[in-house]
Amino acid sequence: MARHRFRIGAAAAAAALGLLTALSPRPAGVAPLHPATTGPGHAAASRFVPGPCPRTPEPIEALATARCGYLEVPENRTRPGGRTIRLAVAVIPATSAKPAQDPVVFMSGGPGGETFDDIPYLVSSGLNRDRDLIVMAQRGNLYDQPDLACPELDHFYATSVGLPSYAPATRRLMLDAVKRCRDRLTADGTDLSAYNSTENAADFADLRTALGIKEWNVYGHSYGSNLALTYLRLHPRGVRSVAFDSIAPPRDVSLPFAWAGAREGLENLYKACAAEPACKSRYPDLERTLNEQVRTLEAHPLTLDVAPPQGGDPVKVVLDGGALVNLLVAKAIPFKDVPAAIDELGRGRPERFARARAAGSVQVTGQTAHGLTNSVVCAEWIPDHSASDVLRAGREAFPDWPEQVLAQAPQLAFQEEVCRVWNVPDRTATMRVAPAGSVPTLFLNGTFDMKTGASWAQRTARELPRSTTVRIPGIGHWVVPQSPCAQQVLASFLTRPTAPDTGCVAGLEPEPFTITAK
Repeated sequence: MARHRFRIGAAAAAAALGLLTALSPRPAGVAPLHPATTGPGHAAASRFVPGPCPRTPEPIEALATARCGYLEVPENRTRPGGRTIRLAVAVIPATSAKPAQDPVVFMSGGPGGETFDDIPYLVSSGLNRDRDLIVMAQRGNLYDQPDLACPELDHFYATSVGLPSYAPATRRLMLDAVKRCRDRLTADGTDLSAYNSTENAADFADLRTALGIKEWNVYGHSYGSNLALTYLRLHPRGVRSVAFDSIAPPRDVSLPFAWAGAREGLENLYKACAAEPACKSRYPDLERTLNEQVRTLEAHPLTLDVAPPQGGDPVKVVLDGGALVNLLVAKAIPFKDVPAAIDELGRGRPERFARARAAGSVQVTGQTAHGLTNSVVCAEWIPDHSASDVLRAGREAFPDWPEQVLAQAPQLAFQEEVCRVWNVPDRTATMRVAPAGSVPTLFLNGTFDMKTGASWAQRTARELPRSTTVRIPGIGHWVVPQSPCAQQVLASFLTRPTAPDTGCVAGLEPEPFTITAK
């Protein structure tokens, strides 16, 4: 889904629309968040409190029959006596008349991606066909208390479409937005260091206990797969099976990792075009054309007035090499149209890329919890790699691209400087560990995924003894909602985790590419 970016989930310039209501009428981030009431040396007990479902901007049909409420948990389990926070929960009933007794719990992407917005995709993919589906907004997300939204960053992303991607002025504006968001959140009493994957995983463990569930299945995509691996390692009790969609392994995810994923997905797209006679004939020099355009646009950016595809007046957009790369990685242009878009760009027709760039000017303010994003990324992905590591990885992946582009990981611009402002403790030693678990696992990845390359599934699966790996040709990030075959495989896995039926994968091919007239 275009909305879900490598971080691991929300748009290359993440979308936004007015701060939305949380489970209670109290504004998120203003702390009626309760001090813990347990004795010395003990963290507050977690509990599930029934309540109304969140009021979403567009009605979500599945919530009409859902059992909702919030999970109340300690904000920081290492600090006894601290405040508690509230995490929005929905239990969506199975459509089957005789559902299985082991529900499936969903861990969303991001970090910071809006969870309830994913429910229609999950339901249409059959996740609640045979068993209840449990959805919880990870700590700090929309509908939680506190909500770690950063409207300051949403505004920056909306205006950044008209700025050079990596110019010093762009960097200053972004860092200013980050600082203003951080200052506001900490002034409300938020402990930013507590918004991490270890606490996230403990929240899900507490949710299972609070709901009285003996055993459940876990399905996580993108950052949610990262979290699912952490959860399986730290809280294996009560886990029947785990499905990882678009895996981002905690031991490996980093800024250099982003370049490896971009190269793998783009290389697979080149190969798919070369394997399709019409695409090969019409676009024989696809890689060379893209390399030339990244160099040319970075040296001589285009400035255009373009109407966003969502509607509205034209906006100023700057199309440079960095923007071009980020649009491709974000799947801002459908994969079937990418060869045509690159060819048109090389012939002086930038309209497809320019419209995709203009789309970022329309933001849904408050939808993405950038505070959670930065707390996880800055603690767990960034500290053990240097700027030279990022540049080196970029050069290895794309040796023909300019260094100004390669110095910034795709969709994670200026992240090292952002993390110096965000200032949370280094947690890489906690996260850079081998995966562990004895339950059956399923890895689903798309070959065109430019955010989390499909090869990471094979590498991770080798260390989980009861694993099945599936690659879906021609699909990008977050496989299941985009592939009926992946939906069948996941359903089979949930029914028979040790022997899923993967037969539909044989013979799958990417969707035919768009062939334009010369």
